Amino acid sequence: MSDQQPYPPYPFNQDPEATVHYRTPGGGPTPAGYGRQAGYGQQPGYEQQAGYGQQAGYGQQAGYGQQAGYGQQPYGYAPPPVEGPPTWQGGELGPPMQPPPPPGHRRKRRGGWLLAVIAAVIVALVGGGGVYAMNLLSGGGTQPEDVLPGDALVYARLDLDPSAAQKLALFSLARKFPATQDSFSGDDPRKALAELIGKSGALDKIDYARDIQPWLGDRIGLALRAPADTKKGQPEVVLAVQVTDEAAARTGLAKLNKGGELKGLAFREGYALMAATQRAADGYAAAAPLSANANFTADLKSLGDPGILSFWADMGHLSKIIADTTGADRAALGLAENARFAGALRFDSGYAELSVATSGVKAVDASEPSRIADLPASTVGAVSISGLGDLLSKQWPELLKTIESAAGAQGGGDIVAMAQQAYGITLPDDAVTLLGKNLTVAVDEKGLDGELPNIGAVLTTDPAKAQEVVAKLEAAAQKSGTGVPQIAKVAADGRLVLASTQDYAALLAQDGALGDSETFKTAVPDAGSASAALYVDLDKLEKYYLNSLNGDERASVEKLKAVGISGRQSGDTGSFTLRVLFN
Repeated sequence: MSDQQPYPPYPFNQDPEATVHYRTPGGGPTPAGYGRQAGYGQQPGYEQQAGYGQQAGYGQQAGYGQQAGYGQQPYGYAPPPVEGPPTWQGGELGPPMQPPPPPGHRRKRRGGWLLAVIAAVIVALVGGGGVYAMNLLSGGGTQPEDVLPGDALVYARLDLDPSAAQKLALFSLARKFPATQDSFSGDDPRKALAELIGKSGALDKIDYARDIQPWLGDRIGLALRAPADTKKGQPEVVLAVQVTDEAAARTGLAKLNKGGELKGLAFREGYALMAATQRAADGYAAAAPLSANANFTADLKSLGDPGILSFWADMGHLSKIIADTTGADRAALGLAENARFAGALRFDSGYAELSVATSGVKAVDASEPSRIADLPASTVGAVSISGLGDLLSKQWPELLKTIESAAGAQGGGDIVAMAQQAYGITLPDDAVTLLGKNLTVAVDEKGLDGELPNIGAVLTTDPAKAQEVVAKLEAAAQKSGTGVPQIAKVAADGRLVLASTQDYAALLAQDGALGDSETFKTAVPDAGSASAALYVDLDKLEKYYLNSLNGDERASVEKLKAVGISGRQSGDTGSFTLRVLFN
């Protein structure tokens, strides 16, 4: 990201990682500076009347940092009354000149007591670690979950006015790509979103400045409820849109929803609630909110920063509804029987991150850490998963039922017998041996131009037993005449390495330096403690596919640097992170 910010940095007394909650309805009174009238993103602020950096705009009178602005009146940091005409500075209209202080005059330090109070409050909040502090860090004010129904099974939230750091990163990354750089030419995420949607034709005859901007708030939420009849009905959709003007919102939403299925409209705590019928909308406006759902709040707390986009789902209840609707066997639900997950999309200056927290998933033995960081530095792609052997062993009966149901087999012994006859292996025991405690598969940069690329697998298992299984598979391949190349093998302490060449097998048997790469460490954070990980270095691979691309498509692909995934499991809770790095 360029060192030059698209607009001046936020004031020192604002946490750049926290959404500025007082800019939203329900977040407290809004001063005539930052955020509303004569402030950030409203008339006459961001790209509105008087424009960016002009009078009554960003950084001038009644704007950012001036009279009635952020950090000035009425906050207590205002300079002495100014006199004289405005000055011209660097091609811009600067603040009026101030007369020099009289001789012997010592300017009083204003706001010192306020700084002390703020510092004391921060210490109290951080030290206490209470719910109030968490609310501040998550943006404060009324969230969509505070107005959407508490029995929702699926929830999604979009924050159109995220924290300062998130906004800077989002706009910086969006401007890298031809498809989004025009829409993100300003600094208002709401306008950018409207322009992106407008390109699809979904907002024909809708003018953002006239029909949307006057009433649209900062957040949008969506919830799905179980249908009244789980065997026949469709999920009920509830939409929550934060609004700043109810009357204008009624008019604007009517235009946006013309011919739509959400015909009911009610208001609750600064949000417009839209549902299929007016009766339903009125009911949701009075119902217990999703934020009162203990499972929901616990899952979001484990997730941390909700980012720009966050979501949640009760997979256990959803899967049961799906089983009722489709007639599927509930026993086949397996791991999803009591599962829930929450996720968030976040941005950094160099990457986009999707973070997911899971709960209620049946535990597997994933105590063996990933070995992906020990691969050679020349690795271009790899995946490492722990606990697959234990998972297969525990889930084999249900998996066998599913496979045979899809294949039309009559009995459980048929597939086992076929595997024994065709490959000489015993299921599931031999498969469990190969999967072991950890399975790591890698592809090396060296050899990609040749006839036989360097591909290998590191099996953390009993090497002797694993070699016996491999020997059975090799014998079956030779007997069938498929011409499968000979597999190179290297046995190590508690590991068996299989590779396409003997040199690469020997290299994989050693500890490599992939974990020292800054690109890898950013893409796969805390790889040493991950039970599952994936890494692809796109910069090392792009020479093989860039020449087939042209124009904007090539320009966009060139911005992609690497992709990384890391996940970990502890008991019945887990976490998962996907990062896409950009050049």
